[in-house]
Amino acid sequence: MGFGDILEDVGSMGKFQIIHVLLLVLPSFLSPSHNLLQNFVAVVPDHHCRIPLEVNDSRYANVVGRLQTEELLRVFIPLDRNQEPEKCLMYSSPQWHLLDLNGTHGNVTEYHTQKCTDGWTYDNSKFKGTIVTEWDLVCDWKSLKRIAQSIYMAGLLVGAIVLGRLSDKFGRRTLLLWSHFQLAVSGTCSAFASSYPLFCFWRFLCGVAQSGIILNVFSLKVEWIPTRFRTPVSMLSGFLYTFGQLHLAGLAYGIQDWRWLQFTVSLPYFIFFLYSWWFPESARWLILNDKAEVALKQLRRVAKMNGKEEEGEKLTIETLKSNMESEQLVNNNRRSVLDLFRTPVMRKIACCTMLVWFSTSFAYYGLAIDLQGFGVDIYLIQLIFGAVDIPAKLLAFLFMSLIGRRYTQAASLILAGSLNLVNIFVPKEMQSLRTLFAALGKGCLSAAFSCCYLFSGELYPTVVRQTGMGLVSTMARVGSMLAPIVRMSGDYVPFLPMTIYGGMAIIAGITAFLLPETRNTPLPETIEETENRTIKAAEKAKDSKRADVALQETYLSLMKQTV
Repeated sequence: MGFGDILEDVGSMGKFQIIHVLLLVLPSFLSPSHNLLQNFVAVVPDHHCRIPLEVNDSRYANVVGRLQTEELLRVFIPLDRNQEPEKCLMYSSPQWHLLDLNGTHGNVTEYHTQKCTDGWTYDNSKFKGTIVTEWDLVCDWKSLKRIAQSIYMAGLLVGAIVLGRLSDKFGRRTLLLWSHFQLAVSGTCSAFASSYPLFCFWRFLCGVAQSGIILNVFSLKVEWIPTRFRTPVSMLSGFLYTFGQLHLAGLAYGIQDWRWLQFTVSLPYFIFFLYSWWFPESARWLILNDKAEVALKQLRRVAKMNGKEEEGEKLTIETLKSNMESEQLVNNNRRSVLDLFRTPVMRKIACCTMLVWFSTSFAYYGLAIDLQGFGVDIYLIQLIFGAVDIPAKLLAFLFMSLIGRRYTQAASLILAGSLNLVNIFVPKEMQSLRTLFAALGKGCLSAAFSCCYLFSGELYPTVVRQTGMGLVSTMARVGSMLAPIVRMSGDYVPFLPMTIYGGMAIIAGITAFLLPETRNTPLPETIEETENRTIKAAEKAKDSKRADVALQETYLSLMKQTV
């Protein structure tokens, strides 16, 4: 018997588990509102250098106030190659002669120009306020916009490392409570940030807290429900995240001021913090950390809520400890990250899964965090990007069951990378086609993400599964952190970011073919079992190949004899 048998005794998937899971996965609905918030709080509206109100030339000092905006732009701002006002340049001195309507607007090269000296004027007709307009993150400072997103992703990375270890030491419930509170407070503070550095600081803390929520929600879910219900519960969380993307598009359309939008998506976490006090600590964690008495109380509470009070009363501390002996042994003999690289098969699995997770996250956020670059209405494309995840995830689960994890993982990544690369050659004027390819690529990457979790969990043996999943999750955070930085290369070479995203996805897809198939195979318990299983599979493949060769030679020999 194990802890799963104890859960069956106290009600399996009863009333407690249903309420417990629903309350735990609810924050998944708002996760995209933080992960993808940059698309809406950092929108770059149309802008040009601010026109000075005072003119040194006394002949024209009284004229400025009577001129229309278009006339002023003609005098102070040169045009770019698309005959639109330059965003980052202005004339060194006003070109009053250009007021002649019969004259032509000179080229930038014909007149002396300089960088903006008095700030910028923004078109607020579509977006009432963003961090870009708040702190002038344009022209020489435009890279700061993407750095803000990388800082948030760095918070996710730090949170995964630090809060993951702390949850093993202090418990899942305690860290979940803290993470909800931290995200509520830091999210609210970022809405009222008075400077760009402060905004980045609070967003970093938001990222740390978001990781804490993801990790501890996952642990509390799987440690309180029977094994056979884990897949549908994981699907529920995944689809809630997808619907959260659709919700973000509507919310951002309704609230177009970045401060109010940031405040609105952070406020519900105070509610999550308050109701999280109801959650019991993981009984499994309590038993493994020599707190069986507390675990017994929690299990009896769960049994009572599930209508299994008699079965709960039958439980004793000795029963709990005896049922958890095998898990206690695994817990006491927990392996380090180095054990993933000591043997050849485990080393190959670790290296391949690290590349797959890194590339999937890298390409996913490379597409998802720069909606404005597609030249389409950002609310519409966010809606499309969210909607495409629904069939993508359904198809991923279907193909994983029918053709296997390895082929699904590889095909989804190669297809996503290919669509990214093809999109480079589609003219910007063909916006519908570019959007279609981008949406299909995003869907393929969502399918790849769905496959990652299941495939990697089945590849790593029990003794290092938690360590392995922690390693690949860390690589995914690194990928999401680097994605916005790579986007900055597009300011110099427009096609370079999509080339890198697509290339990495294709390389990772090819790498996935090196991994063993896990469909319909039992989960390995030890590293030795994983090594032996792969070696036997390789020997079986060699024997099959030898048999095919022998059959071919026999056939050729018979043909010669016949001739």
